[in-house]
Amino acid sequence: MSISQSQTTLLPVPSGALEIPESDWNAQQSHDGVKPIHLSLVIPTYNESNNIAEIVRLLSQQLDQALPGTYELIVVDDNSPDRTWEIAQALIAEYPQLRVMRRIEERGLSTAVIRGWQVARGEVLGVIDADLQHPPELLLQLWGEIQRGGDMAVASRHVEGGGVSDWSVIRRFLSRGAQMLGLILLPGVVGRVSDPMSGYFLVRRHCLVGRTLSPLGYKILIEVLARGRVPWIGEVGYVFQERQAGESKVTSKQYVDYLRHLLRLRLSLGPVGRLLRFGAVGFSGVFVDMLVLYLLSDPSTLHWGLTRSKIVAAELAIINNFIWNDFWTFGDIARRQPGKRQRLKRFLKFNTVCLAGLVLNVLVLNLIYNFLIPNQYVANFIAIAVVTIWNFWINLKLSWRVTDVQ
Repeated sequence: MSISQSQTTLLPVPSGALEIPESDWNAQQSHDGVKPIHLSLVIPTYNESNNIAEIVRLLSQQLDQALPGTYELIVVDDNSPDRTWEIAQALIAEYPQLRVMRRIEERGLSTAVIRGWQVARGEVLGVIDADLQHPPELLLQLWGEIQRGGDMAVASRHVEGGGVSDWSVIRRFLSRGAQMLGLILLPGVVGRVSDPMSGYFLVRRHCLVGRTLSPLGYKILIEVLARGRVPWIGEVGYVFQERQAGESKVTSKQYVDYLRHLLRLRLSLGPVGRLLRFGAVGFSGVFVDMLVLYLLSDPSTLHWGLTRSKIVAAELAIINNFIWNDFWTFGDIARRQPGKRQRLKRFLKFNTVCLAGLVLNVLVLNLIYNFLIPNQYVANFIAIAVVTIWNFWINLKLSWRVTDVQ
């Protein structure tokens, strides 16, 4: 199909696996003197008839100046009852860089984005919501991060210049709670950016080529970070705006899908060997904690107070866990930055953050021992179990994060 024909007809909907192909369009067209496509920006839509013309106008206005003739906007509509796709198609005559896809069989924002990327011709792929809650004027700043050498540029509400316009306390709590849950389950993925819930970003095509994507729900960024190869990430702050027209599509089902997506990624991502080593180290820490607690607090030994004994026992367990994790579990990472100074830096960071877990452990231990189960060993075992997720997050997300950057 020629370029002129594609501008007046709907794009075919790809089928099969959600994989991003290599783009040979630019190489083919360069021989014919046609400008290559540098940026392909997908706009997923459903019932956005009141917003689509404005978002296309604002984006085109910026990109016509920054990337004249070398970009494309791809509207992917899920067969909206308000016929958003038809309104978008009518705009092509005025905006020749616009392409439109109408999906009838499939549904969902994440898959809509990927289907749009599959027909995209650009070397950089992107996504922005059509509801104007993502400021179109930020696009050139994101493009600037790519031009500086970034593999990905993310619009973030949680860096300098970012925020939300008028969110309730409940909405803020749900947003932060969802992010914290992601940090617990996928620390090495979610922790790479300050705003993993963002739906406004750019990524180089080669980061995704050859990777099979399997998104669930509407948080496509987490899927891209988890499955793609994205070494260098830049972030740009933005203020999330309230919707001006149309209805919000965020429902309780979206949060359920988000949780299912996190769990599915957690189960599918490795490495299993590192997780098994982490578990073995954690078990050794439990043994050290229990043994020291007995030696210090039991009436037949030193008979110290329970709280003081627990603090010493937990600290020695932390030291034990750090030594084994640094040497064995994360040895490949630690060896990239050898030396006593770097090891001490990792230990101090590890130990400092673990203090929060220690405080939680002591509080849970005393609560269970004094009010529920008057057995210090059973209470201690339960307390350790309660903070296991916290310690797992610390080990994988914070303590060795700095050494995982080349």
